[in-house]
Amino acid sequence: MNREILFKAKRKDNGEWVEGGYFSEPNTDNKYIICWNSFGLGFNEFIEVDPDTICQYTGLTDKNGKKIWENDILIGRGNDRDLSKVVFGKFHVIDAETLRRVDRVIGWHTEVIETDALSKCEPFCLPTPLTDFYIERSKLEAYGNIFDNPELMEVE
Repeated sequence: MNREILFKAKRKDNGEWVEGGYFSEPNTDNKYIICWNSFGLGFNEFIEVDPDTICQYTGLTDKNGKKIWENDILIGRGNDRDLSKVVFGKFHVIDAETLRRVDRVIGWHTEVIETDALSKCEPFCLPTPLTDFYIERSKLEAYGNIFDNPELMEVE
C-alpha cells in the first residue's frame, strides 16, 4: 500500500499556503513544513508555519482530482447548502434505516455544516466516512477551508 503523507499550513512570514513534510522543533513551539526539491532527493528549505493552520492530506481527491485536506470544506452536488468539513477522529457509524449506532471508528470523515433546516435533521446531519465511494456518489468538491473561508462555518 502506497500512501502519500503530506501536510500543508500557512507560512508565518506571509500567510501563503505551503505543502510538504511536517517537522516540529524539539523543546519549542516552532512548527515547519519541509519543502522538497523537484528531484525528491532532499529538501529545499524548512518553512516556519502557523501551527493552528496545519492540515494533513487525506490521501483522497475530490471529483475534479483536487487533493482533499483536513479542515477543507466540501460542497456536495454543487449545492451551496450541502457543505461539510473534513475531520480526522472518532465518530459513530449509523444504520441509515434505524438511525441506531452500529459501530464507533476512528478515521477521516465529514461533519455537516448546518446551513438550513434539512442539514440539521437526521440522517442528513450525521458524520459520514470520507471514502472514494462517498466522494463519487455525492459529487464532492473542495470548496474552501475553515481558515480562508470562516464565513462558510457560520450557522444561520
